This record gives sequence, C-alpha cells and structure tokens, in this order.
Amino acid sequence: MNETAAGPGAGAPPAALGTRAWLREGLRAAFLRPPRIGNARVRPRELLQLALVAILVEIALGRLEIDGPADFVLRAWLAPWWSLGAILVLLWTLLGAGAAEGDVPRPGAANWIALWLVAALPPGVVSQLLGIAHARGMLPPQLSESASFAWGSYLLLWIWSIAIAVALGRAFGLRRRRLAALAAGLVLIFGLTAWQFPERAWESPTAAAPEEAASLVLTQENFETQQALFERARSELAPERPGVPDVYGIVFAPFAAEDVFLKESTMVAEVLAQRFDAKGRVLQLVNHVDTVESLPWATPLNLKRAIDAVAERMDRDHDVLVIYLTSHAARDFQLAAAHPPLTVESVSPGELRVALDEAGIRNRVIAISACYSGGWVGPLASDTTLVMTAADADHTSYGCGRLSDLTYFGRAVFDEQLRRTHSFEQAFASAVPVIRQREEEAGKADGFSNPQISVGEGIRPLLKALESRLDAIPPSTRP
Repeated sequence: MNETAAGPGAGAPPAALGTRAWLREGLRAAFLRPPRIGNARVRPRELLQLALVAILVEIALGRLEIDGPADFVLRAWLAPWWSLGAILVLLWTLLGAGAAEGDVPRPGAANWIALWLVAALPPGVVSQLLGIAHARGMLPPQLSESASFAWGSYLLLWIWSIAIAVALGRAFGLRRRRLAALAAGLVLIFGLTAWQFPERAWESPTAAAPEEAASLVLTQENFETQQALFERARSELAPERPGVPDVYGIVFAPFAAEDVFLKESTMVAEVLAQRFDAKGRVLQLVNHVDTVESLPWATPLNLKRAIDAVAERMDRDHDVLVIYLTSHAARDFQLAAAHPPLTVESVSPGELRVALDEAGIRNRVIAISACYSGGWVGPLASDTTLVMTAADADHTSYGCGRLSDLTYFGRAVFDEQLRRTHSFEQAFASAVPVIRQREEEAGKADGFSNPQISVGEGIRPLLKALESRLDAIPPSTRP
C-alpha cells in the first residue's frame, strides 16, 4: 500500500494527524476519494472531537426540521446510536479477521470510524436539509406530497452512504467478499435503525404521543343497541310521494380504522338530504367505534337489509336510489371492511347487483369511492343505472388516509360540485379535472386515478326530471 493509502505503512512509526486533517480526509472520503492518512492512527482525543462535530451538526439541523417551538428528547436521540456499536463490531470482525494473514491490523477500525463519522455527514446533511425544506414549505407541492420523491431520495442517500463505506473498506485493504459483507451488514444495521428507531431527537411540544385507536368492545348491550338502531332507521324511512320523483339514499362506510370514511359518509348523507330533498330517506351505515350507539353497522347483511327496506318504501319504478360506498379496495375489486373484533366480510360488485335486482329497484345512482373501483362499472351497469367511480380498474384513488377529511373523489363530486348542481353527470364532468389537478399537485405515485362513469339511457329522462324539480325548489324552503 502506498504512502497515501488509508492503512498504516509497513514498519513505519505511526504518524500524527490533527483533527482538521481527519475532517478534511473524511470529507474527501464522502465523495468516494481515497483518504490520504498514510500510516497515521487516530488518537482518542481526535476521535472524540470528530464525534462531537458529527453530533453537533446532527442536533443543530434536527432542530431546524421543526418549524416553531421544539423539545429535545434525549431518549429518542440516544436510541439510534446502538448502530455505532453494531458498526464497530462489524468493522472489528472484518478489519481484524485478516491480521493473521498480514492483511490489515485491528487499529484500522478506529481509523475507519474516524473517517466514517465525517464522511457520513454530507448524506446526513442532505437528508436533514430535505426535511427542513419540507417542514417549512420550501418544496414545490408536487415534491412535498410525493411518496415517490420521498422514497427515491431516501434510497439514493442510502446508496451514497453504503458506497462511502465500501470505498473506505477498499482503501483499508478489504477484498471483494469482505466488502460485500460490509455492505450487507450496513444495510441490515441501517434498516433495523429506520424500522425500530423512527423517533426524532426534536419534536414539537404540541405533538402528543400517538394514541392507540379506540377499538370496538363487543357486548350484549352493543348487539341489542345495533338491532334497535337498524329497526328504528328502517321504520323511520319516509314513504314515497305519489307523482314526485323522490330520492332515497344508502351511504355505506365499512372500514372502521380511519375517520375519513365516517366523515365522508356523513357529508354525503347531508348532501343527499339537503340538496336532493331526501330528508328522512337516507340510511347511513358506518363501522366506527364512535357510532356504535348512533348508527347501524356497515355489514353486507345490513346493506342488503337496507336495500330491502328502501324498496318497501319507494316507488321502485319512478324513484331513484342513490348508493354511496366509501372504503379501501384492492385489485380484486372487493370493498374493504373492518371493525375488529367484529368480523365483517367485504362487499363485491356482484353481491350489490344481486341485492338490487332481487329488491326490484329499477333506477340506481351508485358511486364508489375506492381504489380500483372502475372494476365495479361492468357488474353494476344497466340501462337504468348511473355508476361513477373514484378510479378506473387499474389505478388507486386518493385521499383515504388517517389525516384526510374527505377523499379527493368525495370532496370534488359531492362536497363541491353537487352543492352547485343537481345533475350527477355534470357534477362528475366538472369534478374530474379538479381531481386530476389535485393529484398532480400531490405527486400521486401511480398516475391519474381516472374516475369512470357509465350512464344508462333509460335513467337519463328520470334524472333530468329530478333535476328540474329540484332546481325549482326555492333554497329557503329546503331542509
């Protein structure tokens, strides 16, 4: 190894390098250049000073990642430092294993750590600067909300860090197998750290520790309450008015784990009651721990019972049933349902079609706010049915998350457009470009959701008559 290599020179007494020299050579290593330390060995004082520099940079930039007041959490900061001990063991094994072969003596591990502490700073600084830019709204919207940008940046920084480690290992004389072992070991250590120690050293004082979501408690009282709730909702359904094209509604939100579906189902029920003269004619079925004593559960059996109950009240040939389903879904087009510990089966488009056909309900407006919901169009389409979905059969929809108030589809079509028009077709047509723009601004990873609509020619005249009737109602007389 020549005199500029990282390992110690043969037989020469160790040279002394100051802290500045170790900083300079560590930064050189950060950009995959061989460090020029000759046969120098880092001293404890210099190693401590380098560690202090790395710590101060991390803490200072971490503070800037919080926009506003912040508290330093010592436990969260100390926890990930286990990785340094793990790296030391890894290095001690790899660098010391060849000592008997005259390869690289054990003191190389200390030198490697000294250089690594500095070399790891640039990727760490870049990561923290991205966090600062995100926290302070300095990134363009398409980047700040883009999962692909976040994961892509994270992956590139990991690759950079591993490349630095491998370059240092090569400079210290490691051969191919040991370099591969070094890279694999660091990937494991980094991955375990990210998985088990995600907390940051700084946190907003207003950020409460995340609470476990309340879960349903199954009791006899709950079951009896649910039976009474459904019977009361069924019995209180308003009858149809002869000669008037009435609107009935069923809103179905079967996924209890996220509040967005409860909020969306409540919004849609209100829009139908207020804008479509359907007060007293809307059944809201929801799975959520907060509605156990106020709303019937959203189960497949209750959905069928609700359809049958509406069929008993409505004019099946001249009234319209609007069904709104909101939940998660997968590529098999099953609507996700969950209300643990209650077992709730998913709902398929075929099951819904059979229930509607058996009930004899002719005129249907069905909206599905879920990923891959375009797969519902074919099974539900008919001459007297309007079907609109939040996505096509190959794309996810957007907005169904723990921090969302409404899905993009529900917000654009029902909360915005149907408050301005009584035409479902017009509302859908106006909402689609709005959804596209919002998804593009958010950086939706799999592209435009591409909402779908199918309108049977047989239902168009009835919806047109309904639109004319509702447009003629003075706003002051609406519920």
